Amino acid sequence: MAILFPLFGIFTSFILLYYLSSLNRSNIFLALFFLCCNLVVMVYYGLHFTKDLFWEGVSFVHWLPLSYLLGPLLFYYVKTTLADNNKLEKWDWLHLLPAAFIIVNCLPFTTLPFDQKVQIAHEIVNVTENYTLDFNFVSFEFILYSRSIHLLLYAIFSIGYFYFRSKAILKKFNKLPSNHSIISRWLYLLCMIQIVIAINSIGHMSTLYGIQFNIFGVPTTSIFTEKYYFEICGGGFFLQNIFLFLFPKILYGNVSYTIEKGKDNIIDEIKSNLPKKQKETATVQDIENILQGYLISSPYIQKEFSLSQMSFDLKIPERFLSNYFNKELNITFSDWRKNLRIDHVCKLIEDGEAKNLTIEAISTNAGFASRSKFIDAFKERKGVTPSAFIKSITLKD
Repeated sequence: MAILFPLFGIFTSFILLYYLSSLNRSNIFLALFFLCCNLVVMVYYGLHFTKDLFWEGVSFVHWLPLSYLLGPLLFYYVKTTLADNNKLEKWDWLHLLPAAFIIVNCLPFTTLPFDQKVQIAHEIVNVTENYTLDFNFVSFEFILYSRSIHLLLYAIFSIGYFYFRSKAILKKFNKLPSNHSIISRWLYLLCMIQIVIAINSIGHMSTLYGIQFNIFGVPTTSIFTEKYYFEICGGGFFLQNIFLFLFPKILYGNVSYTIEKGKDNIIDEIKSNLPKKQKETATVQDIENILQGYLISSPYIQKEFSLSQMSFDLKIPERFLSNYFNKELNITFSDWRKNLRIDHVCKLIEDGEAKNLTIEAISTNAGFASRSKFIDAFKERKGVTPSAFIKSITLKD
């Protein structure tokens, strides 16, 4: 019966991949994180509960690198959720080095004949419980301890990164994204689950290697038993699958900076976030008609407006929109957005609505990241600086 927990989680992972990959690639990290979590649970189940020699041989050691992917994938998800650009930087790939190191370290075991692996796995897990193996660089004991410490540190680091990044956004723009509370509740909940799982795992490893102490008068041998270890870790990973369904905007759609209002109930909330993929046969005119109505509210003046944001709002995959801009309009999305913002500023100036605003205030209201970028973009488009343009309009009046 316990095997249903990780199977349900794997199913959830594919739901995430199906609904999110075409709308916002950053959410793939969440799906991969869930997939790795549930594979870890399946491996533990196959190793300790099936009592099957084949599954013991398959599950033993081979999947250890997965444990070192959980932390980086969690951090990638947190980082790209907050970033306008959901692509990883070059140095971000360094987070995967521990997993690569474990793969190389375990080669002396993983390259053995399968029959020999089965014999070793059964002897250690069900007979001696002496987790000692010859590896290349570090011991089996070090791996079992460090994988939990690795996840614990990444979960704490992800919480800190989200907290301080949010503070920086608030300081810079004097406001937070409209769905910040939803994102923060979800991310804090997800990270806290990993912290509980990691601490429980560290406690269990300590009892395996004979480290015993009391917690409030209760011996750790009674707290961190194998039974409780699987129930807490497996249950924690299972609960995060269930909790995901309580956040329909996370499960069924992109993490948007604009939350739609007026939903009467959770069914309406879910329906509004179901991606409606544009057909491959959609004409340019179809997209132009959709954009015409969409641009009425000037979404492009929001600082966080991006291609993925527009993809989510219109329920059109990013690649369709990207092809439309690059092939049909012969312009990049960034230049298209910049032109709309400049046109918006010019209209404000011509209508006299920017008369009492500073250049910096105008640039902020138009969605530009900084005053200097606004001036450069304006001069490139209009041939004069914003100040000169304002002066020319004032003289005409």
